Amino acid sequence: MQRPDIKATYFLIFGLSIVAYCLIGYVFARHESLSLAGTYTLLFATYLYVLFQRPNLNTLNWLVLASILFRLIFLFSFPSLSDDIYRFVWDGRLLNQGIHPFSELPSFYIHLGNEVEGLSQPLFDKLNSPNYFTIYPPFAQFVFWLSILFTNSVLGSAVVIRLLILLAEVGSILIIRQLLIQYRLPAKRVLIYALNPLIVIELTGNLHFEAFMIFFLLLSIYCLHQNSIVKSAVFMACAVAAKLIPLMLLPLFIRRLKMKPLIKYYLLTAIFIFLLFIPLFNYDLIIGLSKSIGLYFQKFEFNASVYYLVREVGFVVKGYNIIETSGKYLALISFIGILILSLIKSQRANVMEVMMWILTFYFFLATTVHPWYISTLLALGLFTNFRFTVLWSLLIFFTYTGYSDFGFHENMLIVFIEYLMVFGVILFELIRVRFMNIDCSFKNHL
Repeated sequence: MQRPDIKATYFLIFGLSIVAYCLIGYVFARHESLSLAGTYTLLFATYLYVLFQRPNLNTLNWLVLASILFRLIFLFSFPSLSDDIYRFVWDGRLLNQGIHPFSELPSFYIHLGNEVEGLSQPLFDKLNSPNYFTIYPPFAQFVFWLSILFTNSVLGSAVVIRLLILLAEVGSILIIRQLLIQYRLPAKRVLIYALNPLIVIELTGNLHFEAFMIFFLLLSIYCLHQNSIVKSAVFMACAVAAKLIPLMLLPLFIRRLKMKPLIKYYLLTAIFIFLLFIPLFNYDLIIGLSKSIGLYFQKFEFNASVYYLVREVGFVVKGYNIIETSGKYLALISFIGILILSLIKSQRANVMEVMMWILTFYFFLATTVHPWYISTLLALGLFTNFRFTVLWSLLIFFTYTGYSDFGFHENMLIVFIEYLMVFGVILFELIRVRFMNIDCSFKNHL
């Protein structure tokens, strides 16, 4: 049984967390940096306190339930830290009119003079990338379309999307608990993901589709552990259809599956991806998506690490921002590095750890690393003995301090401190695990 003082502390934490999540969800705006940073720090402190406890099974179940209740707090809130919802609604309304979302830029429809129902000038003005093609794959587009079937309001669409994300998040928590049993790891590790404030705020609160990707990815891995190649391929395809990121994880199975099941797995995954893309598959999809991906590496920059160093060198040598060339080269280096990491088969590392390092390497070379990007790292990292992902989930939230009433200006000191601490902890953990011979492998791994 838990001591009475511990129970009282849990209730205090629960109450403080409810107030903090309500403030972030319904009161604070994105530009209120000090309020957001202070509230998030409080949430993270309570989160760390819980992680260092040793809850019994009943308390663990209660804490998992509390994590779901925290997510429910955001149900009717407007995503205050992200304006992606407007593009979600824009694409959904296009689909509802039978128009391919990749066929034209948003400005094309505005110039028609409101000939497309629901695509108004006020909605267009709120798009964060009005001059770029959408980048969201078929599953995401299906959710967008579904969200506008029941309501004409942006908030109503947000509520529909949030309900679906809540289901995905509950599913992810349940799968994590099953995988922890599979790996013979402590059950309390589920709290690393379930109670993490960044996960709660960014996925459920701000409606980021990493929630679906993580759910399908974990389900795919779980099915692979159950020797169900077909089911695993289906869910891996769904993960790709939610976000394209899992495509870079596929090469790691080359050294971890025998030839026959490997061919079967890749073939089935390719077939299911093709089937999921069929409803939107045409020339517009290929051109629009390729342009969006190209612009991602050559135009957008936010909270980068290696790229910012390269950019500074470019300013000194060339006198201007060299993102158009450096972005392509960093993407190429990422591709080569991912292949190398995938083909190195370590007896000490499970498949979750390899996935974690692949994504970590990719994010370090990326030109854009938004806070919600590392949610997948946190989910994968809890199956390893590396905890830099937890630290990163604290530090990356402070990149919101760049927002103000006048727009956005990135605080490079925050970025420097963030990556200095993350790189430092990674180095420390690698030395501890690799050179001090502390084993981080688990039984029943791929």
